[in-house]
Amino acid sequence: MNIRILFLGEIVGRPGIHAIRDGLKILKKEKEIDFVVANGEGTTNGFGIGKNHALQLLKIGVDLITTGEKTYFKKDMVEHIAKNGRIIRPANYPAGNPGRGYRIVEIKGKKVGFIVLLGNSDFPRTHLGNPYLGANALLERMKSETDAICIQFHASTTAEKQTMAHHVDGRASAMIGTHTKVLTSDARILPHGTAMITDNGRCGSPTGVGGFDASTEIERFLTQIPSRSQENWGKIELQGVIVDINESGKATNIELVKEQVKIIEDKGAS
Repeated sequence: MNIRILFLGEIVGRPGIHAIRDGLKILKKEKEIDFVVANGEGTTNGFGIGKNHALQLLKIGVDLITTGEKTYFKKDMVEHIAKNGRIIRPANYPAGNPGRGYRIVEIKGKKVGFIVLLGNSDFPRTHLGNPYLGANALLERMKSETDAICIQFHASTTAEKQTMAHHVDGRASAMIGTHTKVLTSDARILPHGTAMITDNGRCGSPTGVGGFDASTEIERFLTQIPSRSQENWGKIELQGVIVDINESGKATNIELVKEQVKIIEDKGAS
């Protein structure tokens, strides 16, 4: 009996929320998805996730929300994440931080663990514990109480994420890279049964820069003057991967998702 898990790329602003709202139900039915994980790191205006947006995502079909270096950017999430077990933050944050870094859920009678870890490169605001040692500790701790374990590694460089994939090959069912919001073409099964992808993309607009309007991003690079990124509404997509996991906890298939979504109502709606 296979378990089919959909790992959605980073949700970027209102376009990303609308992509989930108007496209996820159809995708789940067509692909016979058992469980949906979404990276909510950029849900609220592209920078972090607020409580209300988290609750909205859970209501419209996401089963588990993951975060990254912007976990605590929205003040109401600092309190809310401690109460909501369906939102998980990187496990290598300091011990005692609000929230939890992993969760075990039951899917089709099997216990599946989900772990989030944050990379060390290019995150000047965070200086977290070694994610590779963190992966070792959590995989060892969780292996006796799970049938499968999936890792989301929110990291900046391709080298970090590819290294993590090989580091956990055979010990995790999947290693899904997030953060750069660009869907990579290297989805594959590693020799010992771990599905991996360097980055599973974004939910929102694949045009522009990281889901934002290109002209604003260009101007910032030209002038070095700080400016607020603007959401881009040019063509809306759901991006991510679907991973099939068998009875023994090994990945049997990983499939890219790149589905264009027709937005039902005006883009100005919240």
